Amino acid sequence: MDILKNKYRTISLVFFWFLLFISPDLTAQSENSTDTLCPPKTIFEIFKKKDSVLVVKPAKSNFFLVIPVIGSQPATGFVFGGVAQYTFKGKGAEDKYSIVNLGVTYTTKKQWLINAKNNVLLNNNNIFLSGDYRLYVFSQSNYGLGTGIIPRHSEESDFDISNIEQPMDYNYFKFHQTASWKVRENFYVGGGINIDWYSSIKDHNLDLENNQFTYHYDYSKKYEFDDLEYFLNGFSFNVVYDSRDNQINSSHGWFANINYRFNPALFNNQRYSNVLFGEYRHFIPVFNPKKRYLLAIWTYGQFVVRGKVPYLNLPALGWDQRSRSGEGYTQGLFRGPNLVYLSTEFRFPITCNQLLSGTVFTNFITTSNEDNSVRLFNYIQPSAGIGLRLLIDKATRTNLVMDYAWGRNSNGFYLNAGETF
Repeated sequence: MDILKNKYRTISLVFFWFLLFISPDLTAQSENSTDTLCPPKTIFEIFKKKDSVLVVKPAKSNFFLVIPVIGSQPATGFVFGGVAQYTFKGKGAEDKYSIVNLGVTYTTKKQWLINAKNNVLLNNNNIFLSGDYRLYVFSQSNYGLGTGIIPRHSEESDFDISNIEQPMDYNYFKFHQTASWKVRENFYVGGGINIDWYSSIKDHNLDLENNQFTYHYDYSKKYEFDDLEYFLNGFSFNVVYDSRDNQINSSHGWFANINYRFNPALFNNQRYSNVLFGEYRHFIPVFNPKKRYLLAIWTYGQFVVRGKVPYLNLPALGWDQRSRSGEGYTQGLFRGPNLVYLSTEFRFPITCNQLLSGTVFTNFITTSNEDNSVRLFNYIQPSAGIGLRLLIDKATRTNLVMDYAWGRNSNGFYLNAGETF
């Protein structure tokens, strides 16, 4: 308990000195500051001549960005590659920005990660498309089911997470695409196709000859799944509400999504199942809205409501569409048939021209494990962190995001384009 208190006391002190350092610039922003008196400025404009910066240009309807990816996370090791992101909107005055991105990265754990995502509004915001495609040559450790894998402080005695780690290699192909049609203002109804295929699964700790089993193997055999390869194919019905002003970097509004997935038993080694996913994001201006102080809330839940799904298809931390949940913990650390996640961020300006801004945030995760009678909210695992934002496009309000987060027995640094949510 004392170790955890010291850790969060350290975080608080770092944040205090950080605010003290930036406070002169914050207080310099008077109540009358506006975009006219203090126009937004991107990181690229720092290197331009003053004369060219003063030229007023019409707002762009599209923005293309390519950034290198260099970083380190527990699930991947050292990562390098690139991400291309295209942000665009139609010519209508009410059209909102859409975003499409493609990422290709390679890691020191010999992983190839190819991701393609889309969140697109078409035909004057009347059609909403949302997709998540992945092709992974991957490795990721398993730690068992439920958030109870990390004991409570009162139960903790020299706990080392490596003692429950079980490495695994596999290939993963994912194709999830939904299309929704506007039925009233901000309200969409539609459906989608969902394909998940796991192959070449190798459980490093599995040794059948010596009766050494793993979480994945025990679960697969108990619920009659092949432990070397499996599919989960289905279709979904979804309802979306979206009143955000900008899905790349919202300043107000809220977003909600309910998706109900049906997985029929189409092939051998498949079982019928239903999975419910619900998501809610809310962006609340606080203090003076013109200053872009913002309280942001993101929560989602994923529940296997009927049947059983393969082990790697169980709801897991960090496997949301953009792989942004759970900063502070390694991806896939917490997994279970039911999962609830909550993230809160306080976003604030640092410079008047919006070039530099910051955030402090907290995350909470709970998952269940029916086999050990661990229910949702029996164990809740927290994390907290701080972040910096560099403005790289004014029209779309796209930021370069740098976060550092601490969880229990875990921490990590994150570099992305666009807000965490």
